[in-house]
Amino acid sequence: MSNHRTDWIQDEINKLKEAGLFNTIRTIDSPMDAWVKIDGRSLLNFCANNYLGLANHPRLRAAAQKAVDDYGVGPGAVRTIAGTMSLHIALENRLAAFKKADACISFQSGFTANLATIPALVGKGDVIFSDELNHASIIDGSRLSRAQIVRYAHNDVDDLRRQIEATTEYGRRLIVTDGVFSMDGDIAPLDKITDVANEYDIMLMVDDAHGEGVLGTGGRGIVDHFGLHGRVDVEVGTLSKAFGVVGGLVAGKQIIIDWLRQRGRPFLFSSAMTVPDVAACLEAVNILEESTDQVDRLWSNAAFFKKEMKNLGFDTGHSQTPIVPVVLGEAPLAQQFSRRLFDEGVFAMAIGFPTVPQGKARIRVMNSAAHSQSDLETALAAFERVGRNLGVI
Repeated sequence: MSNHRTDWIQDEINKLKEAGLFNTIRTIDSPMDAWVKIDGRSLLNFCANNYLGLANHPRLRAAAQKAVDDYGVGPGAVRTIAGTMSLHIALENRLAAFKKADACISFQSGFTANLATIPALVGKGDVIFSDELNHASIIDGSRLSRAQIVRYAHNDVDDLRRQIEATTEYGRRLIVTDGVFSMDGDIAPLDKITDVANEYDIMLMVDDAHGEGVLGTGGRGIVDHFGLHGRVDVEVGTLSKAFGVVGGLVAGKQIIIDWLRQRGRPFLFSSAMTVPDVAACLEAVNILEESTDQVDRLWSNAAFFKKEMKNLGFDTGHSQTPIVPVVLGEAPLAQQFSRRLFDEGVFAMAIGFPTVPQGKARIRVMNSAAHSQSDLETALAAFERVGRNLGVI
């Protein structure tokens, strides 16, 4: 029986399918690792943000299991009522020390960290200067704040200055940028942006989701990468990528963290991170503080893969990180390329509009410290076969 109230949804879905933009979601039936099982097949995994291979690390698994025995599973409340456990405080203290920041607050995800932070810092009558390629969570957090949003050209510090000079009516001001841009793998010029923020006396926030565990000494992030400790007001991060678990964090000046505990709405109105997640995140911090092996392996794997893909003739953009965009052009070609890779035993998803601009559809290859040299060579051979078969190289 047709429901005319939702017919428009089916029409929109049909349009997505016709344009080759309908997203088919694969279901994984194994731990997240270098290889995963999908539809009964074992496939080489180049989709996940599991940069350091910690998602299935035995030490994280053991820490989570022990915490469940000691504390149970869920906190059963928001942080401000009865949901703050000693594990939460331990994680926040350890993360603050790891990030070399005054203080840290944790959230349920990196997305909710942005939704909490931006509206707490600016509101109606204020202005946000936002990189035009910032993540959707920054865009949504900015919209929720009701502040004026002024976009500046991607990673263009000169345009940021122009936009600041041209915006003369404001209350408070905030500059916000991704640290690592997830679709292209390039890094924000945070040192230069920091200079601009100081010159104009504007609060500065960086979302380092793809820099946590990747950039800086032992994966301490983009602020450490540029040596900007104490100069960046707010550093947002995630625990669901390189840390291998789930959750978000905001590190920075003590006064800002104190304010977020009072006005960060996901902190106030959504249940706290679960016990096993917090315990696993703590163990991830232990591993990163003990050794740089995982981070070093990640960068070594990425350098090899990127070099060999370029040698094969693929367009890998201007990535400065382990993210390798294999730019193919139109979405239907990228979808076809992904399906062919899947047939070859490589799991690497196509990404098209609106996540990336039209005409810039791609396979985004996510390297991991969990990949062996043999894994990389297997993937390269599959990319070469499919690329030649489809006339890409």
